[in-house]
Amino acid sequence: MKTDLYTSPVTNPLLTPENQAFAQDVIQGLSQNPKRLSSKYFYDGAGSRLFQKIMELPEYYLTRAETEIFTQQQAAITAQFAAGGPFNLVDLGAGDAAKTKILLHQLVQINAAFTYLPIDISVDALQDLNRSLARELPGLSVQPIAGDYFKSLEQLQNTSGQRKIVLFLGSNIGNFPAAEIRGFLQKLRQYMFAGDQILIGFDLKKDPHLIRRAYDDAAGVTAAFNFNLLHRINQTFGGNFELDHFQHFAEYNPLSGEMRSYLISTREQEVTLQNLDFTIGFKAWETIHTESSYKFSEAEIKSLAQEAGLHPRHLFTDANQYFANVLFDIE
Repeated sequence: MKTDLYTSPVTNPLLTPENQAFAQDVIQGLSQNPKRLSSKYFYDGAGSRLFQKIMELPEYYLTRAETEIFTQQQAAITAQFAAGGPFNLVDLGAGDAAKTKILLHQLVQINAAFTYLPIDISVDALQDLNRSLARELPGLSVQPIAGDYFKSLEQLQNTSGQRKIVLFLGSNIGNFPAAEIRGFLQKLRQYMFAGDQILIGFDLKKDPHLIRRAYDDAAGVTAAFNFNLLHRINQTFGGNFELDHFQHFAEYNPLSGEMRSYLISTREQEVTLQNLDFTIGFKAWETIHTESSYKFSEAEIKSLAQEAGLHPRHLFTDANQYFANVLFDIE
């Protein structure tokens, strides 16, 4: 089947439910003009390992900046958390919780009354995290929740009346399409009550060259991370993407604050996903948009908060003011 528009549901009985959703997104994304692939599929095993390498790159300032904030200002941050009495610490997209653990150790040290609730779609990641926390903080009360952010928050809303402090760390808020950032914050606000708090990580606007290098490093690790998405599609769906005939390209728009990553076809070609009976054509220099990451000014953060009904309490930044973790009150 060769097509430029394909939206029928994928119901291949040989695919797992997860891969059926993946297949649907791939077919729909490649059938659009311009073509796109969702960044949520970056993180298979190989992608996760590559991202760990990205976080160690000299060009990739984001992780170091947020880690610096937590390391240098952990006492001030956790004091804000504990001031309102007992609470549930809800960690959206917890992963390995490497940065969260800095705060967890400090909260335990000050004898804060809290339960840690990491939320992640990966059961394996939560099991690994639970084991590591049992070793590092054996007395910590942990209640992992596997699932979607909002379904998990709804479940928590129905089962616990405890005050909540929600963490949304990294630069995850910037990975939503621009039109969806406000909607996400407004929806998150619906699950919060007076006395709750939210701590959100924002990558701040800065030297455009510094930002672009973080997504196009000299060693080519970010390029490999981008290419791995095509490799995953080949492996999962019997595809014949020839990676040598695509190139990684990253660009930053300092006006909109949008960092975009692409894979660009360097020649006219056809790609077939044999397991899906799907073939798509590429023109020479046609793009696949794979990721957007938005950067914010302090004024833009305040505007987003106001529209969502959030009240900024404190803005914590690193020494270079590359990154901010903003604590919001719910009133």
